[in-house]
Formats: sequence, C-alpha cells, structure tokens
Amino acid sequence: MTSRATPPPRAPRTPAVLFDLDGTLVDSEPHYYEAGRLTLERYGVTGFTWERHLRFLGIGTRETLEILRREHGIDAPVDELVAVKNRHYLELVRTSAKAFPGMREFAERLLAAGHPVAVASGSSRAAIDAVLEATGLGPLLTVRVSAEEVGRGKPEPDVFLEAARRLGVAPADCVVVEDAAPGVEAARRAGMRCIAVPYAPDGGAPGGVPDGGVPDGCVPGGGVPGGGAPGGGTAPFASAGLLFAGGQREFDAEAAYAWAASGN
Repeated sequence: MTSRATPPPRAPRTPAVLFDLDGTLVDSEPHYYEAGRLTLERYGVTGFTWERHLRFLGIGTRETLEILRREHGIDAPVDELVAVKNRHYLELVRTSAKAFPGMREFAERLLAAGHPVAVASGSSRAAIDAVLEATGLGPLLTVRVSAEEVGRGKPEPDVFLEAARRLGVAPADCVVVEDAAPGVEAARRAGMRCIAVPYAPDGGAPGGVPDGGVPDGCVPGGGVPGGGAPGGGTAPFASAGLLFAGGQREFDAEAAYAWAASGN
C-alpha cells in the first residue's frame, strides 16, 4: 500500500487594508470645500456652497474640477485649476488637519498584527503627504497611491489595484475602507472587500445621501439592522461587506479589525 503524506494546512492569508484618505482617515472635507470655493472665486464663480461640494464626495480633485470648469465655463486649463486648489488646500491642512481617532486606532491595530496597509486616494500626492505628516499618520502609512499616478479615478478601480500591486497582494486579499459611494464602487470593481464609513459632517447624517438618513449602527453585509436590502441613505453602500451606517460616530476599530482579519 502506498502511503500519501497529508499536505500541511495552508497558512491563512493576512489581508491588506487600503484606506481612502479624505473623509475616511482624516476630516479634511471642510478644507477641500474651502479650497474649492476660493479657487472658483478666483475665476469669477461665487456662491459655491457646502451642499454643492457634497455632490463630489469620493471624486478625485481633477475629475471634480473638470466638471466644475465645464459647468461654469471657466477658460483656464484644468491643470491650472488643480494647482491653485492644491495650493489653497495645503495651506489649510498643514495647520488644522485632524485624524479620526477610531481610524488611527484601526491602523495601529492592523500594523501591530502584521497586516500590509496603504493609502489610495483621489487627492494629489503632495496633498496626501501633507495630510499624513500633519496628522502624525505618516509613519504608519508609508505606501501611498494618488489618482495622479493611475489612468482613471474612482469609481474606476485603478488606484486600489495599484496599491495592491505595490503591496504585493492579490486584489481578492484586500479590504478597502471608504467613506463615499464612488470609492465603494471602485472597491467592488477591483474585486476587493469593503468597509464603508459614510462621511457625516459634524457628526450628523452622512453627507451626500438621500433625505431620511440612515439607521444607526454597524451593519454586516451592506444591509440594515434586522436584515434585508439596504434602503434610503444606505443604498449607495450596498456592495460594502461591512457598513457603519452612522459614519465615524458609529465606527468601532475592534469590530472593523475582526471583520477585516476574518477573510469573510
């Protein structure tokens, strides 16, 4: 009788975690709004409101300015607009950027357990570096990918796929952390699991979602408490595997870590 050795059990994979930056790791949306308002004002466009800014949550700086340039008939090239907005933004974040405490705890927990981590953002590389250094997150998150470095911004998956490539991890072994619907969709297109933490200005209802708000709490599987398909404000985040429907005020670093590390 021929004996056959039993192969050793396959070592469990250690998922990589890819963080969006603005509105996810740091509360920088107010700075982006002010930088955009000042930029438009320079080119004769007034009355840019916070509500209009929320339309562009999750969309990269260049894509946002391309849309606004077209809508307002601005003659200046988009490269010039990007440079002006980035200059205003960097002036603001270098003095007042703040990381969300729960996200800092989550990143530290991941690194302590040996998970590869990266930032994958629609912001410019200069903005990413400035924010991470200003908030003290720089030493934790050294792998950084800007939408400037890839062909297409979110909701296309390019920035997440490039981050996975730099980490040497397959897309299926990555978890994305996002605050906006375009980023959640980009994660889905990349074939990655996703934790959604909808951006909620001033701790209120998540911005950019329909009236009626969202239910409180952490919701596995993109659903609502008690099961079923998401409705109302949760609909843009339906493809997320884990949804903290109340935004940062409901985010739990330990729950997020347990889900990300589980591979489910």
